[in-house]
Amino acid sequence: MANDIQVQGNDYFYMILKAAMNVPGVHINRNDFLRKELSKNFDRSIVDLAIQKNPASAGIKTDTLERIANACIKYESNKVTLLSAAAGIPGGVAMFGTVPADMAQYFAHIVRILQKLIYLYGWQDIYNEDGEFDDATLNQLTLFIGVMFGVNAANAVVKKLADSAARHAEKTLARKALTKGAVYPIVKKVATMIGVKMNKEIFAKSVGKIVPGLGGLVSGTITYATFKPLAVRLKEYLQTLPIADTEFYKQGNNDVIDIDFTDIDVSDDE
Repeated sequence: MANDIQVQGNDYFYMILKAAMNVPGVHINRNDFLRKELSKNFDRSIVDLAIQKNPASAGIKTDTLERIANACIKYESNKVTLLSAAAGIPGGVAMFGTVPADMAQYFAHIVRILQKLIYLYGWQDIYNEDGEFDDATLNQLTLFIGVMFGVNAANAVVKKLADSAARHAEKTLARKALTKGAVYPIVKKVATMIGVKMNKEIFAKSVGKIVPGLGGLVSGTITYATFKPLAVRLKEYLQTLPIADTEFYKQGNNDVIDIDFTDIDVSDDE
């Protein structure tokens, strides 16, 4: 039975994520986003350096990044809530036929806010050099969404990636690490746990609270209540990493460290 749940959780998560990646507007261009947000407060030279490396290494402090991050979270939370409320979810058995589309839209906004937050807090473009979605993108998205859902193994992998990336800000670094054979079982486990948590924290809540005739209102309320905390959890975790710390870069920590995933314990998430 446990294996069946894992397979279902894994398949369910990837089905929703891949559908979300096909929603128009889901791709956030890192350079354009950082230039638009940072140009409101900083000179072009600082903005250019933030884009070339990352905001923290350009001297942009966490409190400034947090103000921008909070505005992004508010925008995406309101947007996905309005879309959910407008679409509505009918009560009773009819609900089950609408969940995949609703979840795809929901996770499209999860991916949108995820990109905005990781770019603000120091990460390079998650898409490949052609700006396309590939396996490394899928792995990285899975890990960041895992952080949002409180999966311990995801936190551990992201920390290792951040420690290395902070020392050597190179776009290909995380992508290379995410193609290592050792990371695949961990990513798969994270995907499974997200699938299980999705059912418990989002889908199950919706089933229990939908009332015929109030579908749009309740759907919007549930969407807001689940979406914003996930975004805030990711923001707060990203803030703790050296890649987002201006003081770390002042210390001149430039030694590249090898990324070893073999010591990550996935049993904590059982």
